[in-house]
Order: sequence, then C-alpha cells, then structure tokens
Amino acid sequence: MTERATLRTIDGQPTLRFERRLRHSPAKVWRAISDPAEMSHWFPAAVETELRPGAPMRFTFPETAPVGGEWEGEVLEVDPPKVYMFRWHLDVLRLELIPDGDGCLLVFTQTVGGGPVGRLGAGRTAAGWDDCLDQLVAQVDGGPAAERSDWLTPMSGYIAEFGLDEGTVHDTADGWEVRFARDLVWKPQADVWALIVEDATPEPGDEPPLRATNGYVPAGRLTEVDAPRVLEYEWHHDGAPAGRVRWTIVSDERLGIRVELTQTGPAELADLRATALGAWHVQLELFFAAILGAIRPWPADRAEELAKEYAKRL
Repeated sequence: MTERATLRTIDGQPTLRFERRLRHSPAKVWRAISDPAEMSHWFPAAVETELRPGAPMRFTFPETAPVGGEWEGEVLEVDPPKVYMFRWHLDVLRLELIPDGDGCLLVFTQTVGGGPVGRLGAGRTAAGWDDCLDQLVAQVDGGPAAERSDWLTPMSGYIAEFGLDEGTVHDTADGWEVRFARDLVWKPQADVWALIVEDATPEPGDEPPLRATNGYVPAGRLTEVDAPRVLEYEWHHDGAPAGRVRWTIVSDERLGIRVELTQTGPAELADLRATALGAWHVQLELFFAAILGAIRPWPADRAEELAKEYAKRL
C-alpha cells in the first residue's frame, strides 16, 4: 500500500489512484464514504443524491472554494459495503473497500475527464484528494485532521512527478515551436494577468513585463496585447528578431484556468531549443509559485541542468 497518489493511463484515460488503510471494518467506513451527511466531513462539496444506480447527483461548493457553484453527476454503482462509484462533473470516482485483517483498505480512483487539458490539473487534484482522504481517515477514527497550510509543496511535487511541468518541441513550416501548458488552480483570469504584467497596462511597442521574460531568451518589443488573455513579443538572437514568445491565459468554465506558453524559432537556430525549454520550465515553476503567493528568486543553474536533460530527448 502507498499513501502517495499515482497517475496512470487506463483505457486511454488518465486515472489517479490512492490507497489508505483504515483500522475499521468496511461496514463502518461504508457510511462515511456514501452517506451525504457523512461525506460532508471530507468531500470538497456538499452532496445531494439517493444511494441507487442512476440517481442524479448535485455537488455544491462553498463560497470560499476556488471553484464555485454547482456541478452535476450520477450514481453509477452501489454495492455496499464494497463499491461506490459515481460521475462527478467530467470525472468518474470509484471508492472500493477491501477487507484487510481487522480493518480495510480503501482504494480510491478518479478517471480524469477533459482529455489532455483535464490531465493538466492532476497535480492539484492529487494534492486535494490527499487532504480530503486525511480528513476521511480522521473522521472514522473520531479525531480532527491536521489543517494544511502549504498547498504549493504537494501540488508542485505531484506536477513534477507526473511530468505535467514538461515542455515539448514541434516542427513548423519554417522552424520549430516550444510549447508549455500549466494548470493554475482555478485562479481568476484577471488575477493571473495582473501577476504577469504587475498591474501595468502594456501596449504593443512597449518592452514586455519582466515577469514574462527571462535572461535566456532575449526579449524585443511587444507585438500583441489582449488583456487579460494574450501577451506576445519578439525575441532576438544576435540583435535581430528570431521569433515570437506568446503567453495565453485560457479560462475554461469546465476545467479551470491555465497558461499556455509558446516560443517560435527558425530552423537555423534549432540548437537553442533545449535552452528555451530549460528556461521556460523554470520560468513557469516560479510563475506557478507566485500564483500561490510565493515569490521566489531564480534558482542557480537549474535552467542549465534542465536544458541538458531536454537536449538528450531532442
């Protein structure tokens, strides 16, 4: 048994898996995982449903939650005290209780909907369920769960472990394009934009905001500004324009907020692709930390180390 989540692709779908051993029988734990009143102690939304296959479900988030409002779902399987499975928004959750000595093993899986974009959120989702399952264990044990104050560390750990922080390179008609996409934990689009531009109002022709640049990709002037969605600028090589860097903040009501970053370059500068990948990898690590309230300095040598790793794959 492992306390740490895993992410696998099963039948073409990304699937998170968690295991917890509880010192109570399946019969006792069953009520905690299936009764809406008991689920309120650990599940992130209030649940309204009937415990029968096909029953509609409604999930209502508290006003303080990063994602608000109501989501719909459906009960898919009820086999007490063994299996409870239901659709939650775009995902399918399955809770299985397996007898284990004088207690039981809880195997909790989440089939992540939303395709590749939905998969981007698996890091913050895994950290969130870890916290929820800690609360579930505390509930059946009869004691309070420790409150989590640091979300950045577990989220960043899972993002790196699952490879959700990695960039890719793609051929274009006249060269190459580096691409990154990072989930931003449902932060409002306007707040993300304000962080990038540091509350300024940039216009085409201006120098790009410092937070949108780094020392490895020399920046030219802004070529497009569409607040709070798009910020694009030229980057230079040997003093001449070589391509474009584009930040796009995407707001998706089903899947949250994400940042998509691209850098284009000509074929003759293909040897700079690994450097660009390493630099933007670090840049987005720092940006993600800043989104969660932690302003960090540029880490010494990390971009170079990452560039070497990326170079091995190109």
